Amino acid sequence: MACLDFNAKDSSVRDYVSEGEWETRQKLAALYRAVDYHGMAGSIYNHISVRVPGDANALLINPFGLMYGEVTASSLVRIDFNGNIELDPLDMGINHAGFVIHGAIHRARNDVHCVIHTHTPFGVAVSVQKGGLLSLTQSSAFLYDDVGYHAFEGAVVSNDEQRRLVDDLGNKRALILKNHGLITAGRSIGEAFMLMCTLEEACQAQILAQSSMVPLQEIDEAAAISTGEAFRKYGSYERDEAAILRLAQRIAPDHKN
Repeated sequence: MACLDFNAKDSSVRDYVSEGEWETRQKLAALYRAVDYHGMAGSIYNHISVRVPGDANALLINPFGLMYGEVTASSLVRIDFNGNIELDPLDMGINHAGFVIHGAIHRARNDVHCVIHTHTPFGVAVSVQKGGLLSLTQSSAFLYDDVGYHAFEGAVVSNDEQRRLVDDLGNKRALILKNHGLITAGRSIGEAFMLMCTLEEACQAQILAQSSMVPLQEIDEAAAISTGEAFRKYGSYERDEAAILRLAQRIAPDHKN
């Protein structure tokens, strides 16, 4: 479906897309507002994406120029996995780095429905550490053996980097972009958000603990392994998604527009 087929003066996005896509647009807009509420937004430069239901080759992502607190269901851009814009209601385009990262993961991982990318100070602080995420807290143990690492290659604008990025993610659900930021890849909006909150909490705790300048007690590896295994067995994220929708409805009901 080409961008030129849509005329914002004569059509509403809701009338133009399927019911499934409209519902997904509302959920993704709610997620943008929740991420913003939790202080993990990055001005206009970070991205969250979701697969378009019923389309094996398309995703929804934010238009380049809106703050997370401005994103609505109608403003989201639909692109295919090659970066071609299929629907851009505000005619703002997308940040190409968003396509490089999100397009690569969605194309390579059929199990991934939602991808979140952040540049939070604590996440970036852990990304510059040679040791990466340490097993210091329950949150970090939850993600034991579920976090990959991708070396910094400069601004993520080259399509050639996509192969290395997905290779470094592998079958894991989180990726630390060295010297850059964090990514989580979930089977649902609820899972991706829960993973990002867990990863962010682990990063915050690590930096705060290290700043105390006292010896730190790392979690025993056996305990970390068992904790990570137990966490991965949790497969229902409907409650997480429902909480996101309630939060967005409470703080920003215009997200549904």
